[in-house]
Amino acid sequence: MALNHFISYASFLLILAVMVVTVSAEPEYKKPKLEKENLLSTIVGIQGLVYCKSGPKVTPLEGSVARITCDAVDEYGFETAPITILSDATDAKGYFLATISPFEIQNKKKLTQCKAFLELSPLDSCNVLTDANNGISGALLTSYHLLHEKNMKLFTVGPFICASESKPVDNGY
Repeated sequence: MALNHFISYASFLLILAVMVVTVSAEPEYKKPKLEKENLLSTIVGIQGLVYCKSGPKVTPLEGSVARITCDAVDEYGFETAPITILSDATDAKGYFLATISPFEIQNKKKLTQCKAFLELSPLDSCNVLTDANNGISGALLTSYHLLHEKNMKLFTVGPFICASESKPVDNGY
């Protein structure tokens, strides 16, 4: 009888040892640390101006579009595919506004960093996109005004500049 207890006890210890080795052999996944504040706790608004520069003359560019691209992480903190939206066309004063609401972000993603780009100009006579104020390389959204009445974080970029010809455009336009 004692031998049966010994064999049962030894079998139990062997099974337990195999389970411990199996569990410890699996890779350990660590959640990455997010250093930046999540941008999307409310509605995010991005506003800016777009101008046409023809020689020394600078005028508002109606019908231009900006693109907003944001890096995102999933609910576990892992990077996902970027999220991109387009602004509405600029008005007669060259003003655009793009918004991202929490309802537009799917699969529990959180935005971590966003950039605004000059996307297109509707005018053949002023269709050369420039990197003035990072219009081509991307203007990083860094500081915002909190609009409590609209529940919005409002970022401002630009002004962005389109030119009538391919010459370097000074950031001071």
